[in-house]
Amino acid sequence: MADARATLSWAPEDRAAPRAPVDRIPVRADPRNHVCAAAAFEPPDRSPQEICVSDPRPQLELLTLNGDARAWDEFVTRAQGSSFCHLSSWRQILSDTLGAECLYWAAADAEGAWQGILPLVRVRSRIFGHYLVSLPFLNDGGPLGSPAARDRLVGEAVTEARRSAADLLELRTRDPCGLELPVSSRKITVLLQLPSDVDALFRSFPAKLRSQIRRPMKEGLTVRFGPEQREAFYEVFSRAMRDLGTPVLPRAFFERIAAAFPQLAVFGVVYRGDQPLAAGCGFIWRDEFEMTWAGALRESRPLSANMLLYWAFMEQMIARGVRVFNFGRCTPGGGTHHFKQQWGGRDVPLPWRQFSTGAVKAPPSPGDPAFSWGPRLWRRLPLSIANRLGPRLVRFIP
Repeated sequence: MADARATLSWAPEDRAAPRAPVDRIPVRADPRNHVCAAAAFEPPDRSPQEICVSDPRPQLELLTLNGDARAWDEFVTRAQGSSFCHLSSWRQILSDTLGAECLYWAAADAEGAWQGILPLVRVRSRIFGHYLVSLPFLNDGGPLGSPAARDRLVGEAVTEARRSAADLLELRTRDPCGLELPVSSRKITVLLQLPSDVDALFRSFPAKLRSQIRRPMKEGLTVRFGPEQREAFYEVFSRAMRDLGTPVLPRAFFERIAAAFPQLAVFGVVYRGDQPLAAGCGFIWRDEFEMTWAGALRESRPLSANMLLYWAFMEQMIARGVRVFNFGRCTPGGGTHHFKQQWGGRDVPLPWRQFSTGAVKAPPSPGDPAFSWGPRLWRRLPLSIANRLGPRLVRFIP
């Protein structure tokens, strides 16, 4: 099926190197010595040993961390249900590029062994409201660890929401087991099982989809992968967000992602000659890849550049041994949802847990009637102005 393969290029350093298995020991850290490590995170093994959490003591001490990144990431790597969203580097990325207040908590037993963690971020503005989210601007988060530790951490989050009069606490976890909070069903994702053979995947697609993938190849479009594609990615992504009427995340946000996650983050761009037309950025975690951000220019639609983008990412992930392609969150029944469904994946609910002292059910979104004027106005802005104002505004919309 050579005619259906995208023309790809990527840097060798993008390939994730295997790691030695870790010992089954609880993570310990000295709460008196929290120094934030600046080293980039290395990915976990494909089949990591699950963290060995000891039997919880009657009392768990809550530690508010200012750093201790190595111990934190060691816990995340071993914990059941963890994701790249739990890694410590997000604390600095969100704080430095969006000015967010980050509350990173660990629950420890009397011997100092960590039994659970919870990353939590405060997003507050007079216009849009006050939110505590784990994790904003991402699709996953929530507490990790033993049931007792998770209960302790969630209880502390609810207490903080009450104390600070937050409009909403939202834990964006894909594993709601044991969390006694209401569930939001406003978002889902689509998961596609990837075979080990690219040809088998292509043959599984309907004829119409195969034709849409071939079309941009016949037009001479190519795909490039690697961290050096982040500039072209942002060029496409920022323009696509403006056209959708959505404020864009700052350029520095993606620069920091490339630096913090060189083995996990994947940038890919579709080109016609030297002109970028469609672009995506996502993350590999264990045997799953999530397409977290993607966009395409309007003028690329007749060329089906977006179809080539997703196909090329799937080819790339099969080559890297990934077994699940996660299309990222979407609203059930929306246009983005239908686009993702056509690839043959299955819908998976995102059972985000929430607590509110009032009637707030979700952070603000362009679909809210109260903010419906915003997207209409934003689409009319010159790109330079939208890219200058967007990062100042998006920090308040988690």
